[in-house]
Amino acid sequence: MDNLRFVLFVLFAYLSYQIYDQWQKDYGPKTQTTATSGQNPTDAPVKSNPQGVQPQAVANASSIVGEALKEGQRITVTTDVMQVVIDATGGDIREVDLLGYPKEKDKPLDPVRLLDDNPQQLFISQSGFISEPDMAPNHHSVWKAEQTEYKLANGQEELRVPLTWVNDKGVTVTKTYVFKKGSYLIDMEQQVANQSPSTWTGRQYTQLQRKQPEKKTGSAFSASSADRAYIGGVLHTPENKYEKITFDDMKDKDLSQEGKNGWVAMIQHYFMAAWIPPAQEDLHFYTKSLDNQHYVIGAVEPVTEVAPGQSAVLKSRLYTGPKLQRVLENIKPSVEGAPPLDLQLTEDFGKLTIFAQPVFWLIEQFYKIFNNWGWGIVFATIVIKALFYKLSESSYRSMANMRKLQPKLAALKEQHGENKQAFNQAMMDLYRKEKVNPLGGCLPILVQMPVFIALYWVLSEAVELRQAPFIWWIQDLSARDPYFILPLIYGVSMFIQQQLNPQPQDPIQAQVMKWFPIMFTFFFAFFPSGLVLYWVVNNILSIIQQAYITKQVEGRSALFVKGGTTTPSSGDGKA
Repeated sequence: MDNLRFVLFVLFAYLSYQIYDQWQKDYGPKTQTTATSGQNPTDAPVKSNPQGVQPQAVANASSIVGEALKEGQRITVTTDVMQVVIDATGGDIREVDLLGYPKEKDKPLDPVRLLDDNPQQLFISQSGFISEPDMAPNHHSVWKAEQTEYKLANGQEELRVPLTWVNDKGVTVTKTYVFKKGSYLIDMEQQVANQSPSTWTGRQYTQLQRKQPEKKTGSAFSASSADRAYIGGVLHTPENKYEKITFDDMKDKDLSQEGKNGWVAMIQHYFMAAWIPPAQEDLHFYTKSLDNQHYVIGAVEPVTEVAPGQSAVLKSRLYTGPKLQRVLENIKPSVEGAPPLDLQLTEDFGKLTIFAQPVFWLIEQFYKIFNNWGWGIVFATIVIKALFYKLSESSYRSMANMRKLQPKLAALKEQHGENKQAFNQAMMDLYRKEKVNPLGGCLPILVQMPVFIALYWVLSEAVELRQAPFIWWIQDLSARDPYFILPLIYGVSMFIQQQLNPQPQDPIQAQVMKWFPIMFTFFFAFFPSGLVLYWVVNNILSIIQQAYITKQVEGRSALFVKGGTTTPSSGDGKA
């Protein structure tokens, strides 16, 4: 059974290495790749001829996606949480600065720029209509703005920014972006006023266009880690929740899918932009790969008809901001009774979401008390340890009883020499006689693995913990310990734990086990400090519990010897 315990330790080491390796792949610098050309934009966002739109209207839309990005008059909008730049060409949202999220902790006045029309890192939001030629604006049309600067004043709850497009046939379209205090959600209203002699027909579309980010070069053990995990598209519908559509997927095949109550997004580490069309409408979702490594994901709404002398308002919503769990889950569908949007799924906790979400909730509760995510991790660890106390107690009793058997096992090994089969049989007989379960000592590792991996995803994905300070030298729980103090403490605690455990009888295994504290110290040196903090606290609590139980078991054994009984009590040998 020593072999099984050793295998579990090796498995734990392997999983830790895999997590470390994945961390480097996701967040560390990478080898630069050669750019490849995308497809030529020859198709319209909607491949089929929509009902009510003439064939030439679809042909007119065929060049919408692929034309070069042009610049026009700039309109700057400043709220309490973001600064937005709108371009009069297309009425695009070209820049979004998140004022509360600095790129670096020591540079608070240099905010994260989520949307950006810099050609090297293009990421913009676009909208328009598919209609008869010159009867409706698309995202290449020129709009007129009433002013070039807007600012949400103190005490003001809402800020409206209108843009106007007029043709020579009597059609006026007013696109209004609505910004609200403290919100990253932007409402868009497009009012179509038809003063032409014929019925106006068109389909509103909303899309995000992004250039595939270049991958950086650097050492796998670089001290800094880039804020990059999955970067790419997401399509969400009630039927296919949170479907990732990578740039490679877009390059291989254009998406063409119908559905209701869905949304599309481009996401990255910690932040996202998502278009949320009106609920309960029949939508067409699409992607497009352009020939300059630009990729488009969007949605087209049903046909709207506006009779002469009438007007209609078409709405959609754009979220551009951090992937905050509680903010995203509180964004409701535009129609009561529609399925939930589930935008919080963009804070991706991986396959162990079932464990990660409760862990995040628990940490969050203590954060509300202490206003410190580090103390949230500490006290959440204490609670998790308490929940598994009885299971750990049984395991530690089993390991303590195995420690008592070490002299007898050593004697058996000397007795049987190189005959491993005979030694293993004698060892199993001894375990049965003493009623010791060698598997019991493996349970703490097995129990902690899901929590360990789940917490890894919480700490790597939760923007709430981004740049969150703890105490003293730990000023960013999502980054590695700058002085490697926590990893060293962890290594020492692991060494102490090893001394409390029964030692393997195999000398090779024993030698390998001695290297584990050094190996794990090295792995954890590059893990986020919040994750190492969890393991340090967990190990300290485990040492206290295990030392107490070991002393209790060995003390009880000593009493039996003093009373003239040399056989250890079997009552402590249960697993």
